[in-house]
Amino acid sequence: MNKKHIFLAIIIMFLLALFSGCNAETKGESEKEAKQPIIVQGPMPIEAEKFAEKLKDVEEEQSGNFIFYKGTVDNYPVIVAKTGKGMENTAAATAVAIEKYNPAAIINQGTSGGHDPDLQVYDIVLGEKVTNIGSLKTGDKEKGEGISPKEWVPMDLMASEGSAGEDPDAENIRYFEGDEKLLKAAEAVKEIHKGGKVVKGTIGSADVWNNEVDRINWFHENYGTSVEEMEGAAGAQIAEAYSVPYLGIRILSNNKVNEGEYDPNTAEANQKYVYEVVKEYISSIE
Repeated sequence: MNKKHIFLAIIIMFLLALFSGCNAETKGESEKEAKQPIIVQGPMPIEAEKFAEKLKDVEEEQSGNFIFYKGTVDNYPVIVAKTGKGMENTAAATAVAIEKYNPAAIINQGTSGGHDPDLQVYDIVLGEKVTNIGSLKTGDKEKGEGISPKEWVPMDLMASEGSAGEDPDAENIRYFEGDEKLLKAAEAVKEIHKGGKVVKGTIGSADVWNNEVDRINWFHENYGTSVEEMEGAAGAQIAEAYSVPYLGIRILSNNKVNEGEYDPNTAEANQKYVYEVVKEYISSIE
């Protein structure tokens, strides 16, 4: 083989290696895009933007008021959604995320106020159940007869296509179940949370901030609530409508029933734990 042929052979080998690398890169990118992402929701900047800093190769997208931070964890697509506070914002943000990104699972995380006297600030509640504690039907009283909040009854807005207020079958508590695989992943890494314990419980949600201890105790006794916040049940309802696995993970930032004082650093502690839950869940589905 003369020098000319050797030179041509080297060029051909180089080009084949180059094309092979390009094809592998394209295949890797296409496989990444084909994977259904995991969505992690946070209502406030401290609960969403901070978590997004844990992702790699982050790109930001916006739909309406909702911001989505697209990145990866362990080379798997993860999207952090800043939903905004409240039930309406969370429901809308969840629907947008599902339609836009077709997620494999959704984790709603953030801070919460305690309802269970056995729980302390920095304890974490895994939402085995989530329920709307703001959907209530009052008693029938005339002018001047006062109000009796402890006599109000739950109103399941999903029980009937007619008037829930007139349907006695709607006077029940609607619970949304946490996904078993997400719960399993969360329990598998609970030892990494050193600031408190990690327990399964019931998360109550409503566009109400309860500061009356007797009212909090009423919910704890009648609904079995462990904590309260303002988003989880709305996200769970939409996720169930689309059959998307869902789990709420909430840390106690305060607990009025046992005088646990508010600590803003709980948000970061919860995110560290949720990040490990995401990694564990990725390893279980990969």
